[in-house]
Amino acid sequence: MNKDIATPTRTKEILQKHNFSFKKSLGQNFLIDTNILRRIVDEAGVTEDTGAIEIGPGIGALTEQLAKRANKVVAFEIDQRLLPILADTLAPYDNVTVVHKDVLEADIETVIKDEFPNAKSLKVVANLPYYVTTPIVMKLLSENIPIDSITVMLQKEVADRMAAKPGTKDYGSLSIAVQYYTEAKTVLIVPKTVFVPQPNVDSAVIRLTRREKPAVETSNEQFFFEVVKASFAQRRKTIFNNLSNHFKNVEKAIIEKVLLESEIDPKRRGETLSIQEFATLSNNIYAITR
Repeated sequence: MNKDIATPTRTKEILQKHNFSFKKSLGQNFLIDTNILRRIVDEAGVTEDTGAIEIGPGIGALTEQLAKRANKVVAFEIDQRLLPILADTLAPYDNVTVVHKDVLEADIETVIKDEFPNAKSLKVVANLPYYVTTPIVMKLLSENIPIDSITVMLQKEVADRMAAKPGTKDYGSLSIAVQYYTEAKTVLIVPKTVFVPQPNVDSAVIRLTRREKPAVETSNEQFFFEVVKASFAQRRKTIFNNLSNHFKNVEKAIIEKVLLESEIDPKRRGETLSIQEFATLSNNIYAITR
């Protein structure tokens, strides 16, 4: 029986054996609590029918727990120094493939076709490096990759923003972008004490379950996100001011008229609008600016 990777002693042994030093620039924090890793795999709903995609496997602590349950695991690792370590720690598992690539530059769809030809269900499960969390999640969502859900550990404050509801301080364009594509739910809070090296902030595990179709209907998806972003450009300003600043070639009176026609008080702030109100508003602005 192999000893779990995610214990303080085994992690230390592995790091010493391979003479590994952490790279701050890659946001490397390794989890040393097997129970939390098992909870993550539980919350992701991984079964023997699941194809699992992991990003940033580190020394293989989560990869190992996924390999025990999933049909197959493909892990993207950017740090070349970790490849020999992963080859060593994951040697007992023949259902793991490590891809040496930056996931932000990878053609994930091709990897899926090659590695998971008959997967019944595809899930992303990862402990994401903090500095690139949002770009990775947005790439996975906007590129229409055929995944059922994304269960990831990230900075607690980012998880709060992704799952935030209208009218709260955390609600913003990230909340809307994530909730446009998925149903977001924070499933676990993870204290900073279970990592080595210890990060400065607590983490959270969020589960993003892909919607069959986006939460709202838009005339133009890109334009919808443009309107959302513009509405939060300066949080303290009203929706009317933010939109007037953004759409400089549209008369202010017209912007006010569109807001009123969309049943939105021009004095409201962006963070009070629901995703449905943003859809109505962007469709109405789109109609007059095209």
